[in-house]
Amino acid sequence: MPTSKAQVMLVDGHAMMRQSIAILVNLEPDMEVCAEAKDGCEAINFLKQGCQVDIVLLAVTFKTISGFEIIKDIQSLYPALPVLFVSMNNEEIYAERALQAGARGYVMKQESGEVLINAIREVLNGNIFLSQKMYAGLLNKINIKRSDAEQLINTLTPSEFEVMNLIGQGHSSQEIAKLLGRSVKTIETHRFNIRTKLNLKDSTDLIRYATRWVSGQQ
Repeated sequence: MPTSKAQVMLVDGHAMMRQSIAILVNLEPDMEVCAEAKDGCEAINFLKQGCQVDIVLLAVTFKTISGFEIIKDIQSLYPALPVLFVSMNNEEIYAERALQAGARGYVMKQESGEVLINAIREVLNGNIFLSQKMYAGLLNKINIKRSDAEQLINTLTPSEFEVMNLIGQGHSSQEIAKLLGRSVKTIETHRFNIRTKLNLKDSTDLIRYATRWVSGQQ
């Protein structure tokens, strides 16, 4: 009979840690540990054997390869499977790297069991979980990056800014020339100046940057 409980896989090199987390998880009415693995190879083998998993709790440090290598292997085979890092390693150093690697969250092992269970539920609901301190740090970093980008944008002339916005809207040089009533050569000169001022190496970078800026992602 199929279970309605969320199926949790634990991947940690320390048996005692796996057992402790398993006890916490199995006490919850809506989740249970379905598999435990001591390393990435064991975890992948479980998954390949058809083990139905809703979330993977993964350590950062192993005797052989790191958790960051393991998450690459998991995601290459099961890209929709969410991974939550549970680690003793400093969150301020590793959490951002974990998210960049594809994890949906990061929990320090020093946290309470309540925090871990909350993190699992958040990730299962499609959210990202970090500590409040880490959230604040990442938001601050994003704001700093945006401020730096805005300083570069402010070096553009009004004509260059206009051209960049039209590039971001998907227009070609020929279309922009027609819209602004200027020559294609003039538009190409603006494109070159924009790339130079924004430290962009080629037209592809310029289009990507302009598109993100226009959509508010920059």
